[in-house]
This record gives sequence, structure tokens and C-alpha cells, in this order.
Amino acid sequence: MKARYLGGGIGLVSVVLLAALGSASADQWFVLGEKVIKTMDPSAEIKAEEGKMWKEDIKKTKITVEGADVEITKVVLRWKARKDDTITKVGVVKSGGQTAEKDAPGREATLLSVGVQYKILNNKPTATLKVWGYD
Repeated sequence: MKARYLGGGIGLVSVVLLAALGSASADQWFVLGEKVIKTMDPSAEIKAEEGKMWKEDIKKTKITVEGADVEITKVVLRWKARKDDTITKVGVVKSGGQTAEKDAPGREATLLSVGVQYKILNNKPTATLKVWGYD
């Protein structure tokens, strides 16, 4: 009798763990697009990579920087069928760092592109900006 309860309990725990793991893996950060920026350019437009569509139902977005410290003065998030979000005075993002996360403007938001005004610091010629989405 105890063996049957023990077996049932293990089965129930297995189902609960699988459900928890499934929901945890569904929500994650992923790269929407990236661009190498240059010192001589004051701004950049980051769009989806060739042949990729921007993922729908983005909950949050952020930008990461690699290769150099970058002072970001303005970010414009262009959403499909929604008003653009403009963020000013973002500040300096160190190489390997990221901006603060920005919530999407609604439940099923689709990010079309991101405009960034910047200045690369410390006499570095280039840096890489990546736009991330949280689904």
C-alpha cells in the first residue's frame, strides 16, 4: 500500500517539475539584432538580421555593448502599430554591460527597429550593439 502512494507521489512531483521547467525555459532573453557601430557615425539603426522577422510578443527589451564603452544619448524603440518609445540620456554603458530593461508598450508588442544616438569612448574605433528581447 505504501509503495503505491510513494509511486503516485513521485509521479506527481515529476509532473510538477516538468511543468515548472517548461514555463521557465519559455521566458528567456534572445538577440533580436546587432550592429557594429563606428566612431565616425553619430547614430545607428538596428534592424532584424537578414531573413529574420522580429519576434512578436516581446515583454521587455535591452541593449548590450561589446568592444568599447559607449555613451548612449538617445534610444528610439519603433513598435509595430504602437507609438515609438524615446529614451534620452541613457548614459555610459561599459563594454560587456547593458542598458536598463524597458517594458514593451503592450501585451503583444512587435519591435520593428531601434535607433541609437551614441559616442564611442576611449578612442576605440568600433563597438557592437545588440538588441535583446524577453519573451
